[in-house]
Amino acid sequence: MTSIWTGREVRLRGIEPEDWQAFQHFDEHSADMRSADMVHPPRSAAGYREWAAAQATKTAAGDEFLLAIEAHADQALVGTLSTSGIDQRAGRFSYGISIGHGHQRRGYATDAILLLLNYMFGERRFHKCEISIYAFNEASIALNRKIGFRTEGRLRDHEYFAGRYHDLVVMGLTIDEFAARHPFAELPRS
Repeated sequence: MTSIWTGREVRLRGIEPEDWQAFQHFDEHSADMRSADMVHPPRSAAGYREWAAAQATKTAAGDEFLLAIEAHADQALVGTLSTSGIDQRAGRFSYGISIGHGHQRRGYATDAILLLLNYMFGERRFHKCEISIYAFNEASIALNRKIGFRTEGRLRDHEYFAGRYHDLVVMGLTIDEFAARHPFAELPRS
């Protein structure tokens, strides 16, 4: 049987303690991390080891979780994918994705996002995914449009970093819009 966490290019999995070096390497490229709003002060190797070990044993808080993105080609850790903004009553959620420098523009993000959306819509019964992307991050906006997200608005001068304020583009995708473009797999009948 095929895992719902395995796509064409990637496999989503839990973070392992030995992943600490990949995360340390990702954080060396702060320009990439700034686009994901994740710039933080440098950490020691021991700090990365401690963080990865804690993530490896952390229990998911309902539908909020952090997953590692692993490439099929070489089983390398290429990034992370997380859920947030869970609203069970309204049936909404959000996600965040980060693909490490050197692994970008290979289809990993698209594959990982589709796996997550398939799970959240098809298994967890969510109705809508809403995301916010920095307006200057044209590649992320284009990626999400390709998946089927629609622009719902723009929050002007909404986030501050790198010495100035930046706009956020708000995008959304409903389960019906997702299923029309990416039909759920038929399960064999018993």
